[in-house]
Amino acid sequence: MQTARVSWYFGQKLLAARLSRPVPPPERLRDRPMPDRRRILADLRALLEQDWHNIAAGHYAMPADDWGSPIAELRRAVDFFADLGSVEARRQAGLGGRLPAPAAKYPRYYLQNFHFQTDGYLSEASAERYDHQVEVLFGGGAAAMRRQALVPLRAALLRSGGAASARLLDVACGTGALLREVKRNYPRLSVTGLDLSAPYLAVAQRRLADWSRVELTEGAAEAMPFDDGGFDIVTCIYLFHELPPRTRRQVAAELARVLKPGGTLILVDSLQTGDAPDYDGLLARFPLAFHEPYYASYLAEDLDGVLGPGFVRDDSALAYFSKVVAYRRKSCGEVEHNI
Repeated sequence: MQTARVSWYFGQKLLAARLSRPVPPPERLRDRPMPDRRRILADLRALLEQDWHNIAAGHYAMPADDWGSPIAELRRAVDFFADLGSVEARRQAGLGGRLPAPAAKYPRYYLQNFHFQTDGYLSEASAERYDHQVEVLFGGGAAAMRRQALVPLRAALLRSGGAASARLLDVACGTGALLREVKRNYPRLSVTGLDLSAPYLAVAQRRLADWSRVELTEGAAEAMPFDDGGFDIVTCIYLFHELPPRTRRQVAAELARVLKPGGTLILVDSLQTGDAPDYDGLLARFPLAFHEPYYASYLAEDLDGVLGPGFVRDDSALAYFSKVVAYRRKSCGEVEHNI
């Protein structure tokens, strides 16, 4: 199944690359180490092997086949390539910037056509297209990278007394891809998804319609509409690299506020400089090729420092282009003792 999946998405990735014109890197980046295709495929294979080992060890269940009908999947591919021309035109023209939208509804940093994608995160078409775009970008490895969050989640649920009594918040839940995997594994777990995009939440609502104890809320991560200490577990998937440095710190403060003392924070995000040195050059070029205006600052960010003394890192692991980091929020007594 995974061989077919990678062949389908990595094939589209290669075709998209052939149809696109490379953006020359600036001189300062040309000597940075870059992984070749053989290295990238080897690391993708290692991710899929780890995914299989996690399933065999009982960390999470075998994922369901979400491709749908072959016709539906083919339509998604056709839509992806139909939009690719517009994406490429914006890339070559350097037209990454603000989108027209009600100024009061969204923070300034959010009004970007991230990845040069049409409409940014602000339209139904973008929401329907997004997951296919991401799978093509990572050659069929995006879902497997995301599933790595389920490993520390299982450990967190064991510590908190089980799924039936715990509450989980997924910050920047997007189209609900992670929450769907969470509910497949823990149908009795009460989950809440928070996102700024109403169209993306609509897709999430459809994906999660088969389960109860699901709440989806439109709102900003830096001003969450939730009570203090309301959640046992908070997940944050691929958000920090799309935030300006100041907003990252505001979000970190909100994560600490809504998470119970002793609760678990699970971050999944891009590799950073030095995590896998052979990838440093590719990471440095990524924001130029895919319009990620805050990515360069993220690469050098100290995540432990951003979260502050209220959190202690429990575990971390690399997963292809991603890193998975689990933190425990300290109790009030622990924080006072450290101070």
